[in-house]
Amino acid sequence: MNNFKNNNRRGRFKLNGDRSFRRNGNGNKPNGEFGNGSAFKRRHPGKNNQNAAKLIEKYNDLAREALSNGDKILSENYLQHSEHFSRILISQENSRIHNSNESEIDSNNRIKVETKNKETEDTTSK
Repeated sequence: MNNFKNNNRRGRFKLNGDRSFRRNGNGNKPNGEFGNGSAFKRRHPGKNNQNAAKLIEKYNDLAREALSNGDKILSENYLQHSEHFSRILISQENSRIHNSNESEIDSNNRIKVETKNKETEDTTSK
């Protein structure tokens, strides 16, 4: 006779406390020491540690050196890196110009608002 009870089966979802085994000796890190929580961290993620202009110069020099050694493919690779950083430099310059223009506009608007407020105060005080 079958009693259809699933007492011996595990439930559909694991409970958080039900971690009786570990795949490798370091807990939940599947890749060992190369996980996200390892000691290697970039100082400024999203930014390069060097200046874009310096990187352009560096890759142009490397491309020249590779071309002098006869390696056209490596030279082209370095030139592509140089072009990438030149685009970054151009975008940084554009954002600086845009931000400086916005700050000038904001300061001009503040001056206009302040003078209008003073004019209205003068007319109301009379």
